[in-house]
Amino acid sequence: MDRRAWLAERRAAVVAAYDSLAPSYDDHEYPADLQRDWVARLLSLIPPGGTVLDVPCGTGRYFPLVAAAGHRVAGADQSAGMLAVARSRGIASSLEQAALQDLSYASEFDAVLTIDAMENVPPEDWPLVLANLHRAVRAGGLIYLTVEEVGEAAIEQAFESLSARGLPAVRGEVVEGDVAGYHYYPGREQVAQWLGQESLAIADEGFGQDDGWGYRHFLLRTGP
Repeated sequence: MDRRAWLAERRAAVVAAYDSLAPSYDDHEYPADLQRDWVARLLSLIPPGGTVLDVPCGTGRYFPLVAAAGHRVAGADQSAGMLAVARSRGIASSLEQAALQDLSYASEFDAVLTIDAMENVPPEDWPLVLANLHRAVRAGGLIYLTVEEVGEAAIEQAFESLSARGLPAVRGEVVEGDVAGYHYYPGREQVAQWLGQESLAIADEGFGQDDGWGYRHFLLRTGP
């Protein structure tokens, strides 16, 4: 199978899965404590009454945190089902159906939240997505980005399995039968390289686990 076609198939499967799960998603998923802490920190660093883009926003589970801090929030997500739930909260100033790869915002926000999402972005699209996030933020603004990490043994096992099935995967990609459908796990060094190429400065960084999931947290600052 052609890699481009395979990735398009995986992306469509992810969207369909989240559309299906949307009505009951918040019954099982909730903002993890670490993510909440990082979001709160970011919100304390932007101007009062600032504007925040949550992308992909999912069901809007971080909207109340942004609003409670006195800021306005907008959301975007590629799943229509997730957006329907987010809209029902009545908090977001605007909502748009768009994937990370398709964002067209330009200097509209003081900060961007991209949480628990980059694992669904293939390596070919990382530079594009980072450029889209950077462009959306005003000069000197902030981006909070999480990057899921797994052990090297799991990455190697997944690559061997996908290769044996004749799929056009690269090392770091994992395809399972769960809601994720597709995950890509770049190493920290690769992420830092992409961030540097996009002139996104790492203002702070941390690593932690919630419910067995390991995430690296990046607080990024855009140029003046």
